[in-house]
Amino acid sequence: MARETAGDKLIRMTEHERVLWAQGLSVAGIDEVGRGPLAGPVTSACIVVPENMMPLGVDDSKKLSEKKRELLYEQLMGAASYVRVASVPPDEIDQINILNATKKTMQQAAEGAIGAHFLIDAVEGLTLPGASTSLIHGDAISYMIAAASIIAKVTRDRYMAELHARYPMYNFLRNKGYGTSEHICALREYGPCAAHRLSFIGKIMAGTNR
Repeated sequence: MARETAGDKLIRMTEHERVLWAQGLSVAGIDEVGRGPLAGPVTSACIVVPENMMPLGVDDSKKLSEKKRELLYEQLMGAASYVRVASVPPDEIDQINILNATKKTMQQAAEGAIGAHFLIDAVEGLTLPGASTSLIHGDAISYMIAAASIIAKVTRDRYMAELHARYPMYNFLRNKGYGTSEHICALREYGPCAAHRLSFIGKIMAGTNR
């Protein structure tokens, strides 16, 4: 089987976008990162990249190396006609739950892209300033959603590196707040910090003296 070229990938990843462009519409992608971690914010990005300005190599951020994500982040930020990132912190996640927090970040990220058609990774029921289409596994099949996933991922990872400098005992630099065995062991030894989602760690902390 022939290996997919960068051009072929671009054609495949813009199938949904090309249908909308043919209608004269601006197309925005929305995606989030950080729904599952025990610590740190949930972060969403919304991006519009003009059809003639699209960097090659864009894919689901989870499929890309950190080095590649960083490179594409810079290229996308330079090419985008619109980009905005929004986050909800751990204490607010505890108050309104992770789904509502995710929706809030997506809506905030999109609020300036008035009149665009929004392609969204799986989430429905958003209030957006334009029509929208929710795509299952959207970051794997839509260029704009994948681009948004890269922007959100790099932004959140950089913030988790800042948190690591403040709370090195949890090794946020490596685990990004996810519930690795190392992170859980540190939680049980040191207890939670201000970056932790208390609603996510109840079972982990049960039986400890903290």
